[in-house]
Parts: sequence; C-alpha cells; structure tokens
Amino acid sequence: MMLPAPAPVGAERTGVVVVGTGAAGLSALLHLAAADVDCIAITRGAATDSATAWAQGGLAAVWDEADSLEAHVTDTLVAGAGLCDEAAVRELVAAAPGAIRRLLRLGARFDLDASGAIDLHLEGGHGARRIIHADGDASGAEVERALWAALSLALQGSRTSVREHTRLVDVLTDAAGHACGVRVLAADGSVRDILADAVVLATGGIGQLWPVTSNPPGATGDGVAAALRAGADVCDLEFVQFHPTVLADESATSRGVLVSEAARGEGAVLRDGAGTPIMAGVHPQADLAPRDVVSAAIIAHLARTGEPHAFLDATAFGAKVWEQHFPGILHLCRDRGIDPVTQTIPVHPAAHYACGGVVADLAGRTSLPGLFAVGEVAATGVQGANRLASNSLTEALVAGDRVGALLASGRPNPGRPALRGTVGAIAADALPGIRSAMQRHAFVARSAAGLAALGSELTAFGRWTGPVDGTTLTATNLHTVATVLAAAAAERTESRGAHRRDDFPGTSQAWERRIVATLGDGEVRLNTKPLFTSERTAA
Repeated sequence: MMLPAPAPVGAERTGVVVVGTGAAGLSALLHLAAADVDCIAITRGAATDSATAWAQGGLAAVWDEADSLEAHVTDTLVAGAGLCDEAAVRELVAAAPGAIRRLLRLGARFDLDASGAIDLHLEGGHGARRIIHADGDASGAEVERALWAALSLALQGSRTSVREHTRLVDVLTDAAGHACGVRVLAADGSVRDILADAVVLATGGIGQLWPVTSNPPGATGDGVAAALRAGADVCDLEFVQFHPTVLADESATSRGVLVSEAARGEGAVLRDGAGTPIMAGVHPQADLAPRDVVSAAIIAHLARTGEPHAFLDATAFGAKVWEQHFPGILHLCRDRGIDPVTQTIPVHPAAHYACGGVVADLAGRTSLPGLFAVGEVAATGVQGANRLASNSLTEALVAGDRVGALLASGRPNPGRPALRGTVGAIAADALPGIRSAMQRHAFVARSAAGLAALGSELTAFGRWTGPVDGTTLTATNLHTVATVLAAAAAERTESRGAHRRDDFPGTSQAWERRIVATLGDGEVRLNTKPLFTSERTAA
C-alpha cells in the first residue's frame, strides 16, 4: 500500500538511498562515500538534526580490563527481560569497542579521567563502569559532529550526496516485491521519486506519539510506517521505553528536558514530596535499576500518593560536579526555573526509545529484499523488551558500519516500481487527539480496557481524502504506528520489560515470543513467532 501523494514531478536513479543522517545513517554513508558509490542520502531537516545529537548518556562498550564482554552480554540480556536475541547481543557487545576506536580515529573527543584515560561512567542496569561520555552530557552531539565532519571530507569528489529538508513518503517496490527506491517530499514541496538498487532506513523512532518526549520533532515513525506499507515485517512495537527522569514541566510541549541516567549513576536519588527514597526496597540496584523498573515504580508511587511527580535529588553534587559533568542539563533546567545545584528536580517518565521497529539483523537486512533498516527504526533483537542504557548509540554505529560495508561491496538490482493500492491518510488535525489517547491508554501502565478504548479512538479519527503533505504525513504515520502498537500491546497479555499491563502484572513464559506485524489491504495483521535469528531473511 502507498499514500495518496501528488503525482511525482520527476524520477532519478541512484545506487543506494539512505534515509536519515543520525549515527546509523552517517556510519553507513562513510563507507558508501569512501567507495564512491552513487548514493543519495535524504534527511527531513538539516544534516545534523537527529536524535543522535540529542543523546546525553553515552556509548556502552567494555573498555576497562576489570570488565568483560560476558558481563556486558549478561546485563543486556537481563534488561531485555527474556526477549533479546542472544546471538545479536553477543555480536553487538563484541563489536562495541571497535566502534569506539573508529570514532576516535575519526577525531571524536571523549571525556578523560585524571590519568588521561577515557572516563567511564555507570548507568542503570550496568554492573560495571562502561559508559563513555563526551562533554559531560553531550555525548550524542560529539558523535554527530565527528561523523559529519568525517563525511563532509569524504563527500568531496564522491558520487555520494546529502539532500537536506527532504522527507520520506513511501518506499517504492517493484513487481517482485523488492524495494527499488523512495518517494519523497522535496525541499521545494514537490513530490519526487528516487529509484535505487537498495534503500537504507535510518529514520529514528516514534517518540512524537506522546505529548512529551525526549525525542526530536522528526521522531514521527516515518520509517516504520513506510516499511509497513511496503510489506516489511515489524515487531516489538509494544516495547517503548519511557525514561524515568524527564523534567516535569507544565510548559513542555513536544520536547521534555531529559535528566540523564548518568546523574543517578553518580549518586542522584529519586525521592517523593516528603523526601523519602522511592526506589528503596523496590530493586537490588535501587535508583540504578533498569529503566522500565524505575518508570513503573515512579508511576505506581504517584498513583498511591496522588502526587503529580517525583523528585530527583542531586544537590549533593555541588556546583562543580554539575558544571563539569552535566552542563547541558544544568543549563536546560535553569532555563525552566529549576537550579539542580540547590533544588531537587521535579521529574516524570516520558517517551524515550522504541525497542521495536522493522525486523532486521545487525547488517540492516530486513524481510523485504532491497530494504535495510539500522538504528532505532530497526528491531534487531539486541534491545529485547527493554533497552539497556547507552546500548542504542553503540548499536547504531555498529549496524550503520555493517550495512555501509555490505552495500559498498555490491547491491541487489531490482526492477521498475510497480503500482500499489493506496491507503487512506489521516487528517492533520487528528494529531493532538492521537497523542492524548496514547498518553491515556498506552503509557507506562496499560490494560485491556484502555487498549480497547485506544483502538476505538484511533479508528474514529477523521480521514483525509486529498493528497498528503507534511502535516498529514506526520498524522498518518503516527496513526499507523499507534494502531500497530495498540494491537500488539492488547495481544501481549503479560507484563514484560517496557510493556506493563495492570490486568496482567506477571510475566508469562508462554509469551517468550515476538509479535510480528504486517499490513494487508490496509489492515494490521499480527503473528506471534519464537525468538528468531535465522528467520530474519536476507535482502
């Protein structure tokens, strides 16, 4: 299925199309540019506008001799609550130190300790210090800077190019069902087709489905929705990580101020209004428990007490620690009227990271030949039911590097685009209602009644009969993702990882399975499958 877009004003051909310029997309492009591949990269904003640039926490990798790959694997599997693909986890953990070394060779500048060695931090769910930071709480910005600087040099004289302010509408497929290009909204507002031998989705997540999120404005599920319409498998969408410590700010709209988990790694404590620690006795790791545990504990505590939010107490840090380790957070909080040096920070869980997405392996290969997915848009099995802190940037680097190397060495050769049926768009004015419904029925705690109500509300939103533009595209893609998420969350009658059901509080061994979603004739189809590695078909 495809969206009813205006007729394309033209078509051009290239070898590879890369959609998105965060850590995953840029890592792939470095290979393609170096190999002088005929490639067009598109990004809906400026080249460095991505979730990567917003990431505070850091990159997880075994760097200390006292740490071990096996310990990192174990921590990831525990956080993933039984749904990780262990083979994929082992691949990632083994490749992570090499990803850091590549960044260093590209000129990335990471924080150093007093001895001049890389300064390692601790975050929730990790049993050892293995989180690498840059500029305290600006790790993602440094990763984006280093990758973009290296790519800018590689683009000179290369057949690879980057087009800004160009947005994905649909993935094109040929008569054999292979991906063969993309339809885009160009910077001038026209619709164009870019035909290609391979399409790489590196479009990020779905955080804009909720009223407050730590995600950038572009996290509207464009890649997941386009992949579904093209016929690709999507899984694990019910597992959305809600970061436990986002500034509770009534003025927040689409972006909340994330207070990095690294603050709790340095000793900050979650408290209620009376100053009582919230995580005491809840989990052996207390404030450094996995994010799903901490978010659920906060929501449960607020439900019991009627308080509007919790508080993060980092006043013991003093001004020096705040200024040296968390300067960005300090600035953002002060802008919102809170001084963390002397005041506790009001916090509340908010949408942060999608553990699910387009089914793919760590080289980006999906169920649809010619289509690749890397970064947050992909579900590789690494994150399972709940992402371990700071594994995502590392995964984006590793997967982007692998798909880039793969496509630089040879690509499939699809046919011409084939006609597909159209699927109805959603009116742009439905967007506030979609977000409100998701917050009420598909937030940290869910139930059968709430998810049924969500399904009904999603069905009732008004359709758009004209051709899509940017605003209707946003509403339609978020509506598509919300519909699949609601169906999968209703289907999974247990609580596991980032998916919590009030009416099914226990974890069921019978649900050590993935829920795979496809679109057929515009309808969502769900199929439960065992944990799989071999079933991820190669493109």
